[in-house]
Amino acid sequence: MARILGIDYGRKRCGVAVTDPLQLVATALATVPAHELLRFVADYVRREPVERIIVGQPLQLDGSPSESMRYIAPFVASLRKALPDVPIALYDERFTSSIAHQAMIDGGLKKSQRRDKARVDSMAATIILNDYLSSKARQDEASMP
Repeated sequence: MARILGIDYGRKRCGVAVTDPLQLVATALATVPAHELLRFVADYVRREPVERIIVGQPLQLDGSPSESMRYIAPFVASLRKALPDVPIALYDERFTSSIAHQAMIDGGLKKSQRRDKARVDSMAATIILNDYLSSKARQDEASMP
């Protein structure tokens, strides 16, 4: 089985997470400067089998696209062009940064460690990807006879 890659896209930094080959759990992979992300993902896909890429979709509370989509949409278009054989999907990322901060607090990280934006970004990507996996599992379960 191939891995699934998850991306929390930011204007400066992007968190990247990846599943294990069985697609059971996601873990943080890296935090990459936004201007290097396309090359990073393309290089990763050349080295590892990737079934699909999930990109966090920032939505407002009412479900409408947030202002950040104007930066994410061009990246997704470039990614689709660079990797035409890899399906790319957007997935709701509302509250992932807040959840990441709370997870860091619950995990006992010091305040100075919680200020590390790169750590927050990679954790947010991991949360997006784990949420996607949970959603996929619920859908698979619901479709069983």
